[in-house]
Amino acid sequence: MPLKTATDATGPTRRPAVAGSFYPGTAESLSRTVSTFLAASEVEARPASLGVIAPHAGYMYSGAVAAKAFASLKSSPDRFQRALVIGPAHFVPFKGMAAPAHTAFATPFGDMPVDTEAVRSLADGALTIIYDEPHAPEHALEVELPFVQALFGALPIIPLLFGFTSAEAIAAVITRLWTDDTLLIVSSDLSHYEDYETASLHDAQTAEAIEAFDEAAIGPADACGHLAVRAALIAAKRRGLGIERLDLRNSGDTAGHKRSVVGYGAWAFLSQA
Repeated sequence: MPLKTATDATGPTRRPAVAGSFYPGTAESLSRTVSTFLAASEVEARPASLGVIAPHAGYMYSGAVAAKAFASLKSSPDRFQRALVIGPAHFVPFKGMAAPAHTAFATPFGDMPVDTEAVRSLADGALTIIYDEPHAPEHALEVELPFVQALFGALPIIPLLFGFTSAEAIAAVITRLWTDDTLLIVSSDLSHYEDYETASLHDAQTAEAIEAFDEAAIGPADACGHLAVRAALIAAKRRGLGIERLDLRNSGDTAGHKRSVVGYGAWAFLSQA
C-alpha cells in the first residue's frame, strides 16, 4: 500500500466512527457512563496537572482506567483554552503526522471545534500534513473526547495522528504547542495480546520506563502509541515536569478473559512549580 502524503478534505465536521460500539451512541447514555466512570475513579484532582496519558480501547475495557487520567483534571475547569490530542493511526498508513481539514469533531455530546489556526500553523511549518483519511475510521482520539467534553465542554482541540515518523518529530510539535493553557492528551494502550501474567510484567516494566523518563526504552511492542508517549516524555522533561501513575491494569482485570489481554495505563504530567 503506498504511503500517503496528500491533502484530503472531506467535509467540515468529522463524524464519529465508533459511537455505539466503543462507547454509548446517545448523549444520555454516554453522560451516564462517563459520569459513573469519573465518580468511581477515586482519583483526587491534581491542580498541577498539565497533561495525561490515557488508553483508547472500548469503554467496557479501558474506560475506567481512562477516567483515572481525566479525573486528575477535574479541579481545573477554566484552566485550559485548548487540548492537544495525539495518538496512533491504526488503519491508514502515511508518513509524518496528520492534522485534519475538519473544523470540528463530533461525538454524541456535540461538536468540538478544531483549533484551525494552530493546525494551519503546523502545516505551514511542515510539522504536519493536512490529511483527513486516517482520521475517518480512527478510534484513538475519538474515545478521549467525551471525557474532555464532560469536564471542559466544547474545548477547542488540535487532533493529531502519527504514522511513520519519529519521537523527536512528535516532540517538536508538542514542544511548540504545549503551553500552560494547553492540555496534552496522549492516547495509547500498552501491551497487546499476551497472557495475563506476561502482560502484567511487561506493562509494569513499561510503566517504570515512563516514570523514569526513559523514553528510549519504550518500543512498539510496549505501547501502540509509543512514539507519542516517548515524545511527551521528551517534552515534559524539557519543561521540568513530573509524572504520576494513576492506574495500571489490563483487559483481564476489567472485562475480558486472561488468555490474551491488552494493557492500559493512566498517568498525569505535573508541574513541579
